[in-house]
Amino acid sequence: MSISINVSDDNKTATMKINGRFDFSLHNDFRKAYKDVSLSGGEYAVDLSATDYLDSSALGMLLLLKEHAESQGCSVKLTGFSDEIKEILTIASFDKIFALA
Repeated sequence: MSISINVSDDNKTATMKINGRFDFSLHNDFRKAYKDVSLSGGEYAVDLSATDYLDSSALGMLLLLKEHAESQGCSVKLTGFSDEIKEILTIASFDKIFALA
């Protein structure tokens, strides 16, 4: 699987790392990675440092993660992205919906 998730010991942060292409082929794996995670008012961090491609279906998956996180009183932060991926996120106005770090 190209997706890994680690939940912190205090159950406040879940870090998801996406390796390689982030596209529709990861839809089921992406959803499975977070669907059973329940944080107590923390943050989901999506590490895109190993992501070399991101398409519109990936943007949709990030919005679904945001909906899941907000249902738990959590936020979502996108981290480690390349300049090319940052440009895609900015064009899609994701810099206004997510914290980009």
